[in-house]
Amino acid sequence: MRLHVHQWGHGPRVVLVHGGVLGGRETWRAQRPLTERWTLVAPDRPGHGQSPPARQDFEPEAALIADQLLDEPSHLVGLSYGGIVSMYAAALRPENVRSLTILEPPAAGVARGVPVVDAFGAATRGLIESDLDPVEALRRFFPIAGVPIEVPDQPHETLVKGMRQLLDARPPDEAEPPLAALRSAGFPILVVSGGHSEANEIICDTIARETGGQRAVCRGRDHLVPEAPEFNALLESFLTSSA
Repeated sequence: MRLHVHQWGHGPRVVLVHGGVLGGRETWRAQRPLTERWTLVAPDRPGHGQSPPARQDFEPEAALIADQLLDEPSHLVGLSYGGIVSMYAAALRPENVRSLTILEPPAAGVARGVPVVDAFGAATRGLIESDLDPVEALRRFFPIAGVPIEVPDQPHETLVKGMRQLLDARPPDEAEPPLAALRSAGFPILVVSGGHSEANEIICDTIARETGGQRAVCRGRDHLVPEAPEFNALLESFLTSSA
């Protein structure tokens, strides 16, 4: 499978891996100002945008990202489910990762046994494994994830398509990201949360601690961290220092 890839700008290469529901073009709209200094490469994960359909699963998707987009030195940024994909991908091809930025991955398994994290993982899994209509699933998913958007009666087809894909996904609490391998890889790591969810804060704290990564909180847009007012400045500062 070849992933469809959106590319904008000029400068050092930054691969942006989106999460559930929205594809590469829509997820990273707020990062367009960075194209004056960076080349942004945003794939559509399988079943999203213009990429061919396949079940959403972090391990085979990580192999696609590693093979097709880490074929040259790049900074890697992953949001939500795409953050899990990015952790696996970075461990597969560490020699070409200049830095790794992870934004609110729903990797509940890294802090298994913490009640609030277990509840978050179970809620996410319960939704993914349900037989809900995609529109109703969106209405239930956004509060679980922390997406501060009200779902209209007739959501855009992109949202509906993305939710259908998520309903068939491999549950993210099955992930066991290669944290030890990431720690020993040597590239800089930044873990960012939105400051809206105790479970997400614990997950991000755990990943940062186990990988030796830097830790930051960008408030203002909850789970939609790329849209937070301070995020672009934070990301660019990290990328520049990593380069």
